[in-house]
Amino acid sequence: MRPVAQAFIVAGLGVAAFHWFHMPLPWLLGPIFACLAAALAGVAMGGIKPLNDTMRTILGVAVGATLTPAVLATFPAMWPTLALVPVMVLCIGLIGVPYFQRLCGYDFATAYYASMPGGLQDMIVFGEEAGANVRALSLIHVTRVMIIVVALPFLLIWIWDADLSNPPGAPASSIPLHELALMVVCAIVGWRVAERVGLFGASILGPLIATAALTLADGLHNRPPAEAIWAAQFFIGMTIGTKYAGITLTEVRKDLTAGLGFCLILIILSLMFVEAIYGLGLAPGMETLLAFAPGGQAELTVLALIIGGDIAFVVAHHVLRIFVVIMGAPLAARVFKSRLAK
Repeated sequence: MRPVAQAFIVAGLGVAAFHWFHMPLPWLLGPIFACLAAALAGVAMGGIKPLNDTMRTILGVAVGATLTPAVLATFPAMWPTLALVPVMVLCIGLIGVPYFQRLCGYDFATAYYASMPGGLQDMIVFGEEAGANVRALSLIHVTRVMIIVVALPFLLIWIWDADLSNPPGAPASSIPLHELALMVVCAIVGWRVAERVGLFGASILGPLIATAALTLADGLHNRPPAEAIWAAQFFIGMTIGTKYAGITLTEVRKDLTAGLGFCLILIILSLMFVEAIYGLGLAPGMETLLAFAPGGQAELTVLALIIGGDIAFVVAHHVLRIFVVIMGAPLAARVFKSRLAK
């Protein structure tokens, strides 16, 4: 348990430092930066996966609680931007595979699954089956999520002057006890049922579906309290930072550098899509950036909650992106590889 205890201490110090210097998103960015610095310094850290997954259920409940009938009525209007999600995934693959294979020197399997903007666990499983370098995949995807999550708050402040100091919810003391209990039930039952049926992103999507059903039935009228969402941010930030534990100088030179370069490409590509969508009047700029940024679903949900954006819009696009990658990645990899061989 010593690595786990050290991770908690380091992450807590990161939160305190960010609060002290009035930095944005102290509960999310503080643990990321502190755990990253500690990992690079050789500090042994670890996490408790069941606890980390439990914290992610809070975000599913938070999103599900916003899906009222009025919000659901806006879904048909999203189709023009939803249709662009597969196009962006295709562009990422066409740019990413040559970048990792020809410029960075990775084999095809590693290059392909490193470029796909899906979930970390899914891409590692697919990549391992295809013979990819699993450690390199893990470091590249963690770097992608970290850089996107760290860069977006500053882009939101710089471009739209977004206020990231807003509490992500009401205090727990203001929410009826029976509703807090219902949220806990939706989180646990939704997660376990989704896991049993094999739904991807079960820890978020299961509670989301269960809570949305209860909200639509007029059984829930509040989102999870601010304290719960801060806790979720803390564990998400700590999990990202501790993924770098045990990294070597060779991995820093090759995998981390390759991941950083690809992140720059992803940010530029995302901003191009955002500019086109906003210029055509299809969606607001802030929500579009959060919806098309190829970061982690949980992390971008947190940002949408904090800025008070259209959470349903953001989540719908990320769910579609992950679905497209998970369903299409293995098939596309076979086609891509066979054509290269010819």
